[in-house]
Amino acid sequence: MNTQLRSSRVVIIGTGAVGTTTAYTLFLRERVSELVLIDANKDKALGEALDMNHGLPFTGGVKIWAGDYSDCKDADVIVIAAGASQKPGETRIDLLKRNAGIFDSIIKNIVQYNDHGIILVATNPVDILSYVSLRKSGFPSNRVIGSGTLLDSARFRYLIGQNKGINPRSIHAHIVGEHGDSELPLWSLANVAGISLEFSEQDREEIFNNTKNAAYEIINAKGATSYAIALALDRIITSILQDEGSVLNVSTLLTDYNGVSDVYLGVPCIVDGSGVRQVLNLELGDQELAQFQASANKLKDEISKLDL
Repeated sequence: MNTQLRSSRVVIIGTGAVGTTTAYTLFLRERVSELVLIDANKDKALGEALDMNHGLPFTGGVKIWAGDYSDCKDADVIVIAAGASQKPGETRIDLLKRNAGIFDSIIKNIVQYNDHGIILVATNPVDILSYVSLRKSGFPSNRVIGSGTLLDSARFRYLIGQNKGINPRSIHAHIVGEHGDSELPLWSLANVAGISLEFSEQDREEIFNNTKNAAYEIINAKGATSYAIALALDRIITSILQDEGSVLNVSTLLTDYNGVSDVYLGVPCIVDGSGVRQVLNLELGDQELAQFQASANKLKDEISKLDL
């Protein structure tokens, strides 16, 4: 269904599994007027764009092409999905050194042509690379967003729904903190229609472990995650382009948020045409607060090792 409200351009940098699947999701759902694919491997970007263009007789009127950084000039949203991918047995933090260097070049190229758009980071470790993007770009923090724990929260809701026999769209539940091993579930806020959900300790442990380890399981099985993260990115992009004001668990710069500052973490935010319009303060229990602050300190320690 075509949900465009105005002419819009999204640039996707990186045509690996995440970038390509995100492009195809936006293409099928006709979210944008113009879709540009950029990759260091220009043939790969060209092939992906050409393949989608051949489907235009079956879809709508999205204009899609393989471009270069000059095409960022008129972009509303620039998605960064480029970088080294996570290997079986590798954590997201293990990717940091390789991808931080790649981002230095990417951000320089973006800001050469664009000073008004929104940067949406999908590359892992997404929270740290969002912080790197903020510092390298000079953009205001509301216009540098990471995909955060939106996907983790979706996995969490799915697994809770499976446990309770309830459609996951009716489950309200949050994963916050790092998009990674130190993320934490907010069991105290999990509800259906405002009614708290009860779980045994065994169920809690199983649901959260399956949430946290989902990416590892998928990567071991098929080499990369792609479909659900593409849908998560589509959700963020749609909220931006349509100025929705939707509450999404994206990664954003925190300032005195439950005692945490100067780090990107996934928390519920109001997302609209300005990017992150507002960060929503959650009341955390003592144990949740300690875990959240530990997650922040872990990432701040990794950031301190970078040349920013």
